[in-house]
Amino acid sequence: MSGPRAGWSQSDRALAAGKLMLAWVALLWLLEVVDVATGHALDGFGVTPRDPSELVDVVPSSFIHFGFAHLAANTVPLLVLGFLAALAGLRRFLLVCALIIVVDGLGVWLIAPDHTNTAGASGVIFGLFGFLLVSGFVERRPWGVLAGVLVAAIWGGSILAGLAPTQTGVSWQGHLLGLLAGVAAAFVFRRAPAAPPALTR
Repeated sequence: MSGPRAGWSQSDRALAAGKLMLAWVALLWLLEVVDVATGHALDGFGVTPRDPSELVDVVPSSFIHFGFAHLAANTVPLLVLGFLAALAGLRRFLLVCALIIVVDGLGVWLIAPDHTNTAGASGVIFGLFGFLLVSGFVERRPWGVLAGVLVAAIWGGSILAGLAPTQTGVSWQGHLLGLLAGVAAAFVFRRAPAAPPALTR
């Protein structure tokens, strides 16, 4: 079942979504502590394009960051966007994230510039933004539409800036691919549209 568990209240779903995202972010910070303590040994799990041996890093690269400043910049949007996306069901949320991570990582491996190393949760963040932006419209659910509008109002400017190819040291390819993967996930994992209210007279 991809939707919320039967019998769960809104507060139950919010608590589960909050715990999941806090655990996710805690894992990212723990990994960065390990990375610093080991002389940045984990940075090698980023994706270097078109090297067949780097395909094993497609998934791990989304959990590795190049310093605490990089991680701090991703923490709040990942927490908020992940929490909102997880409210509709943890299983579907995990499937959406898996699709975003794999598509984004493979896309970076294919099209990123030579001699680059790409890592970080920003591809997931852009993917969740795209997912939240369109899923409410795809499923014709008013609360989903409202969430998409609010997300666009708060983070739309930052998302557009992150897609600009002129920024040094920023993988606009990873951002764009993550965004497109999130939009695709809204269609692939869409729920049945909300039933219209019964007409009475």
